[in-house]
Amino acid sequence: SHQPLCPPGIKCGGVLSAPSGNFSSPNFPGLYPYETECTWLIVVAEGSSVLLSFSHFELEYHDACAYDYLQVYNGAARDQGNLLGTFCGHSPPPPFSSAWHVMAVVFRSDRHVAKHGFAAAYRKDACGGQLTGLSGEITSPRYPESYPNNAECRWSIGGAGGGGPLTLVFADFQMEGGQGCGFDYVALFDGPTVAAPRLGRYCGSARPPRTISSTPHLLIVFKSDFNIGGRGFKAHFYSAGECQEVFTTIKGNFSSPQYPSFYPNNLKCQWSIQLPPGYRVKVFFLDMELEGRSSLTGGCDYDHLSAFDGGTENGSLLGRWCGREILAPVTSRSNRLLLVLHTDRNTAKRGFSISYVGVVPMNVSCTRTDFHIQIPVQSLAQLERNRIYLGTPSCAAQVVGRNFKIHTRFDTCGTESQRRNNTSVIISTLYIDFSVGGQEDIHQYEVQCEPKRKEASVTLIAGPDPSRLSQAENLVDAQQREGEAMDAREIKSQDTSDIVFISICILAGLLMVIAVVGLVLL
Repeated sequence: SHQPLCPPGIKCGGVLSAPSGNFSSPNFPGLYPYETECTWLIVVAEGSSVLLSFSHFELEYHDACAYDYLQVYNGAARDQGNLLGTFCGHSPPPPFSSAWHVMAVVFRSDRHVAKHGFAAAYRKDACGGQLTGLSGEITSPRYPESYPNNAECRWSIGGAGGGGPLTLVFADFQMEGGQGCGFDYVALFDGPTVAAPRLGRYCGSARPPRTISSTPHLLIVFKSDFNIGGRGFKAHFYSAGECQEVFTTIKGNFSSPQYPSFYPNNLKCQWSIQLPPGYRVKVFFLDMELEGRSSLTGGCDYDHLSAFDGGTENGSLLGRWCGREILAPVTSRSNRLLLVLHTDRNTAKRGFSISYVGVVPMNVSCTRTDFHIQIPVQSLAQLERNRIYLGTPSCAAQVVGRNFKIHTRFDTCGTESQRRNNTSVIISTLYIDFSVGGQEDIHQYEVQCEPKRKEASVTLIAGPDPSRLSQAENLVDAQQREGEAMDAREIKSQDTSDIVFISICILAGLLMVIAVVGLVLL
């Protein structure tokens, strides 16, 4: 832990637990001392939030605030996932509203150039403020108790450096109703001030629709009149782009916010992959490091990544992961897959990098001598038939009705015979060439037939960027390969011992022959 470096006699940092209070840099309004580090931890009643504002701010300036600086944390200090911002120079930080009942402020000065420092005030449960995270939660004052009369709160969201539009979703909403929402209301503006275009004005008990801003700023205004209240509201916001994306292309990749730097705390991010009907989604985990499992339950109770079949969290759970794991690919059963990242209030890690590829719907069957492959034309609507071929480009698909069809004998189209699990199988590779312009993009499927049983199967073997994929699959296969290498070493050692044994037998035989011949001659 960092000890304050304050010169003797200078009061610096500490825990602030009153419902409201003020604090300032050492010696304020005089010049702050050199080589000083102070940490203030603001802790108010659980369930409350903290509003922090600065009335004066003057620190030594540097482009990256590397000399003297002030840092504001949404929670305990030193956890990079909680950092709301680092400030220096003459522009004061905006008023900050914490996502929970703890906030920390760290001030540090180096050994040169002192300025007048800062003065700050905080109070609990003040409504409104500046929210800068990639995602967060907003509630009306006293929620879920009835909100106070004559309240007016303004939450300005944005400026997190994400730069993407913002999405706001109401989880709960109950306010006084009335024609035109003239009494109590929530108003949303597409920008940082009320001068921006209004996105909506809501009251009553119907939940407002999901709202997406067109700018990286969103202003939420809550107002109540002199009587009749309600439970109020609870809403979540997140920055689109880094924290919420929808993919409709046949393949793609994405990563956790700020990857490979630490992801922020207090996130709920969603990535939805939506492919044409008939497709399935195969997800490859290229890298993953989240906060580890709970030592109490052994489960992923803190930060975790979940995959759901279908477009919503009501779909069946395909997996829930945390910690640092090497994961095998996951394939959906439908044409939609949803990935959700939850992070809690502390301990951020590097995050994850993922790529996915759509598994093309196809029907593969075989006889004792032939492969039959059928793919609906609408699944590959933009492709010419010569972009779909088995083994070699000369074995391209034909268009028959609404299907691409390949019907070929086993002795053509690059097929080969192999033994797998002591069974004779016929193998070939189906190529689907999605390349556009100079971008090569060829997906490969291994087609397999067991002629005796007339049973065929198909497996996607290469989809996303092969170099990154092979890296990921190498990691997964490495342990497998180690096992195989062990087997191979055992087989080898068996081979060598067999050779030695056979050599000894041959040598003994030769000696016996020589002895017999010698006896006869004698």
